[in-house]
Amino acid sequence: SAIKKKKEEDMFTAECCGYPISIFFIVVNEFCERFSYYGMRAVLVLYFRYFLLWDDDLATSIYHAFVALCYLTPILGAIIADSWLGKFKTIIYLSIVYAIGQVTMAISTIHDITDANRDGTPDNFTFHIALSMLGLILIALGTGGIKPCVAAFGGDQFQEHQSRQLNTFFSVFYLCINAGSLLSTLITPVLRAQECGIHTQQQCYPLAFGVPAVLMVISLVVFIAGSGMYVKTDPEGNIMWSVCKCIGFAIKNRFRHRSSSYPKREHWMDWANEKYDKLLIAQIKMVLKVLFLYIPLPMFWTLFDQKGSRWTLQATTMSGDFVSILISTVNPILILTLVPIMDRLIFPLIQKCGLNFSPLKRMTVGMLFAAMAFVSAALVQIEIDKTLPNFPSSSESQLKVVNTYSTTLNVTISPNEHLLIDSADYVTFDHQDITVSLNTNPVITKAFSLIKGGRQTLIIPSDPTVMYLKEDVKSKPREGKNAIRFVNGYTADLNITNLDSIEPSATTNYTLVNQGKRDFVLRHGEQWCEFSRKFGFGASYTFLIPSTVFSDDCESITEVEDMKPNSVHMALQIPQYFLITTGEVMFSVTGLQFSYSQAPKNMKSVLQAGWLCTNAVGNIIVLIVAELGKLPKQWAEYLLFASLLVAVSIIFSIMAYFYTYIDPAEIEAQVRKEQGLEPEEMEKETIEMEEKDEDQKNEQGVKQTKI
Repeated sequence: SAIKKKKEEDMFTAECCGYPISIFFIVVNEFCERFSYYGMRAVLVLYFRYFLLWDDDLATSIYHAFVALCYLTPILGAIIADSWLGKFKTIIYLSIVYAIGQVTMAISTIHDITDANRDGTPDNFTFHIALSMLGLILIALGTGGIKPCVAAFGGDQFQEHQSRQLNTFFSVFYLCINAGSLLSTLITPVLRAQECGIHTQQQCYPLAFGVPAVLMVISLVVFIAGSGMYVKTDPEGNIMWSVCKCIGFAIKNRFRHRSSSYPKREHWMDWANEKYDKLLIAQIKMVLKVLFLYIPLPMFWTLFDQKGSRWTLQATTMSGDFVSILISTVNPILILTLVPIMDRLIFPLIQKCGLNFSPLKRMTVGMLFAAMAFVSAALVQIEIDKTLPNFPSSSESQLKVVNTYSTTLNVTISPNEHLLIDSADYVTFDHQDITVSLNTNPVITKAFSLIKGGRQTLIIPSDPTVMYLKEDVKSKPREGKNAIRFVNGYTADLNITNLDSIEPSATTNYTLVNQGKRDFVLRHGEQWCEFSRKFGFGASYTFLIPSTVFSDDCESITEVEDMKPNSVHMALQIPQYFLITTGEVMFSVTGLQFSYSQAPKNMKSVLQAGWLCTNAVGNIIVLIVAELGKLPKQWAEYLLFASLLVAVSIIFSIMAYFYTYIDPAEIEAQVRKEQGLEPEEMEKETIEMEEKDEDQKNEQGVKQTKI
């Protein structure tokens, strides 16, 4: 409007190198906010799984519920900014909510708050769960609410003569989004791997979530610091509300005139003619045509967003050191490289070959790439499953024997049949009450009751008459760590580094140690020796300490492998990340460009809202499958998702085949002509809108992917 234009002209805008100084605050603000969001999200599912001790399905469900909420709240933020507070106040208020959420989330990860007995595990999980859920809701409201406002607010800072600077700003703006994502997904997993705590040292979730919280506070402070330099426009009203009212009126009017006595109309939206402008109705028809194509799209996001949940959990069952850090950054790195390659090389090459690779065909191919990524993930999972132990069912028990007696023994277990037990392997029983006999002189016999669904080791000490059962781990150690314990065959108490004192013939509880070389010092009075062992990922060991441990300087300590280490390398995940990112580039970027080319310029916010809803619905589908599907094998779930996406891509390709491409500007011009608008006015308005659209097209590529 003229009033708005005058207000902007009257405002003094300080410039530096031809750019408004205010945009430097906005760019720094966006970098810090994106670092905060992606950094928190990078370790979120691991926090659920290993701090709150939720199972894989619940951790996946809550993760995707949070992501879905993050994709729904931008619609609310856009309505608040356009209809009530304006962009500046909306960003300020919701950033405060956002920062409070991040701080709340960081506090919820401090285990010492409820760890009264100082064993390293929270005593009141309800407190931590409630605090973290509150934090996530506030974060979702904040990040979603400001998402549609910041880029548009940055664009408001430029005058009409600064179109070149505006394009550069958007390029830098979206570069900051990808840079924030890349750095945070690289740094926060490293922060989590540190150990910290007041009373006990545990993995440092407070640091991993605290740094993003600090970055969000910095983001807010930086944005407020530039307050006096911003161009602030008043709310202009939100087009989505007008569209919803028009559609609602058309449906209500059609229902009122459902009798056959009323003549049919060409399109059901024509029932809004009595109240609404024909141009608005024509624009809504074009939008609905595009939104109809959105119906199958949530299935793509169902697969895509699992790289932050299922694929992260898959990586914890694999081996790898530096690669584990690299994997978390594969997606943003590939995005930055694949987008220009696709845009400048692949697509033009296909076009030169004479192939009609239309936007809808690109989107279909993008879906198929995502499906192939999940087939790749399923193949990797099958290889992982081959290396997993054969754990007992809920009605079975497993037992193995560890002999620290001075001579070799034959161990026989009854009833049913006599079994000669090999101490290296577990034997499975379908009954729990057993009798163990040793071929000593005299024969020693003892009855035991096994744990149903559990694994146990029969420890035979230097005095076989006191042989006993020790419960073993019955799942892979968490986060790729190694579970170790010691059996004391020495004749006196021993002190072992980082472990409690161990009595003769006793066995320590399992202790988790990280990958790499670990040193253990064994002491008894003035005697001591050092035992070293290099560990891989996800193994379990029982170390047997002989009576001669000090005389041979710990060289005689032997190990029993309770569970083999992870042997499938994380590098095998790279193909699935490459395929899913290729699919994202072909699907997401192309999808938004197609949408904007097939609908009026003033309806972009409606299409953006529809696009975000497909993201949200896709994450809700994951939530439902994770909670209700309960497939026995993870590879089967991956193949299920891949099959569903292939089926959906076939449906989408059929819909695309029958879709007719339109020129929205031509349709609008025709409607204006019917309404009696002057040709000069039409032409001027069309040119202005085309110029504005051309500016925005220049920054669609990489930029829409992360925003």
